[in-house]
Amino acid sequence: MADERDMDLRRAAMDHVRALARVFDDLVPVGALRQGFEFEGRRVSLGSFYSGIFRPREARGPAALALVTAPPKPGRDAPYEDGFDPESGAFVYHYRSPRQDTFEARALAERDNQALRAAARLAVPLIYFHGVAPGQYVPISPVFVTRDDPARRVVHLEAGLPIRDVGDLGLQSDEVVRRYATREARVRLHQHRFRQLVLGAYGGRCAVCALRESSLLQAAHIIEDRDPAGAAAVVNGIALCAIHHLAYDRNVMGIDPDGVVHIASRLLDEVDGPMLRTGLQSFHGQAIALPRRRADRPDPERLEIRFDQFRAAS
Repeated sequence: MADERDMDLRRAAMDHVRALARVFDDLVPVGALRQGFEFEGRRVSLGSFYSGIFRPREARGPAALALVTAPPKPGRDAPYEDGFDPESGAFVYHYRSPRQDTFEARALAERDNQALRAAARLAVPLIYFHGVAPGQYVPISPVFVTRDDPARRVVHLEAGLPIRDVGDLGLQSDEVVRRYATREARVRLHQHRFRQLVLGAYGGRCAVCALRESSLLQAAHIIEDRDPAGAAAVVNGIALCAIHHLAYDRNVMGIDPDGVVHIASRLLDEVDGPMLRTGLQSFHGQAIALPRRRADRPDPERLEIRFDQFRAAS
């Protein structure tokens, strides 16, 4: 367990990062993170976000404070399941490897790996910054290194409880609680990553009404993600504004395999205000806007399955 001052520094860092997550709705820009946090009247860094393992110079103990998984590069859709071990229910994080085969590079990598292994040995809480888009990170804290595997050069990370596990007694939550917290963290990452991919494919516009206000745009699953066919892939998603996403989920709006919008007959026959008339009825029979890349366009088979549900409900 780390000494008292080291734990105070970690708690200050985590409080600051959670405050940023609230301000930025969980998806924090790297510019805000690079400003660091205040501790004992000084500004302390959270890292460069180029190196994956970070221990600030102000830390008294040997363990790392933060870990970073870099966001995927544009045009390269890294699988979401990378970095996760389904058997243990933990994130998998790799030791740092030197970028160049020089003495200095190897020494720097080994220094960082020692800080990572010290976090495992001391069971101290860490902050895990998971990149989901260029310059945007989802912070998960606290996380703990619950397994160190030097032979494979990986560690396992599990999420803990923000209050209970960063107190004076250290890690207190049991395996069941940590597995649940880690699963919830994975869901958050899934949702953010899926949204970024889908909205990017559709040019940041609602596929039905072309609304561009990002705060009102959402990534709708064609097949819900808990279904075996509901993969977190662009072909299983459509960019929709909040009203059309809700209409799609509630089966008052359907999209057939050809990409044509259908409004439930009971709403077509209804007379109401301008929202119904212009927001739903006017799009009946119109084709949705499709991504430019053919590989990003919605899967017709998934659309057909989902459209059958719409017809059964309406």
